[in-house]
Amino acid sequence: MDPFSSSSSIGSSSKISPDDLMDQLKTQLAQAYAEEFLETVRGKCFEKCITKPGSSLSGSEGSCISRCVERYMEATGIVSRALFNQSR
Repeated sequence: MDPFSSSSSIGSSSKISPDDLMDQLKTQLAQAYAEEFLETVRGKCFEKCITKPGSSLSGSEGSCISRCVERYMEATGIVSRALFNQSR
């Protein structure tokens, strides 16, 4: 008997409710969005703020990165709210 034709309770217990599936999809989308956001911020802010890579950040580089990340987060929030309000 192959594992796919088994009549065990796996078939009935492996069914996912639509709500659970939606929750899983939302979680995966949020994770993908967060990863993309971090990659974008990392690339853009590093390129803008780090002029001479070294073993540590200078004070001005650290401040630049902080401001850069804050701006990206603020801009992302504004865009997200605008898109959310349009979809209503």
